[in-house]
Amino acid sequence: MLTILTLSVFILTIIELTGVSSNGLFRKFRGGGEGVFYTKDGEVYHGEIYPEQTITRSQRAAQMARTTVQFYETKYNFGSIPEDRIVKHAFRFKNTGMNPLFIAKTDVTCGCTVPSFPQDPIAPDAEGEIIVEFNPAGKQGIEQKNIIVHSNALPEAISIGIEADVK
Repeated sequence: MLTILTLSVFILTIIELTGVSSNGLFRKFRGGGEGVFYTKDGEVYHGEIYPEQTITRSQRAAQMARTTVQFYETKYNFGSIPEDRIVKHAFRFKNTGMNPLFIAKTDVTCGCTVPSFPQDPIAPDAEGEIIVEFNPAGKQGIEQKNIIVHSNALPEAISIGIEADVK
């Protein structure tokens, strides 16, 4: 019994020291590829950027000249959707200011909501979109999710949201 315990600890140590982690194993056995990362629970993490890049983007946005942005809509209702159907919506916006608009990051209220946004600055008078993907798996009833968009616009943080009645 002591031999088995010793071997188990040794193998776990080797795995951790060699950098082989659950992310690598999940990518191999669950078909994930480059740019797909997994949480400790094995769920897909859809982050567009790494946390250390978020700090850099936030600092960059803070140093840029201020601008203004106008969203064509800030709330969207998917209506009634089945629990097994992933839905997406594009929130369109326009840079209404005189300077480039730079989106630093987005904050979400739930891992079931994944926003993707332009990585490059949006020129004055140009339009862009933030695509929000909602995965209702494991949810029931009315679901409301908010996404906070941080940028060099005034105000610095703008809330957009989605709603769905999950059946």
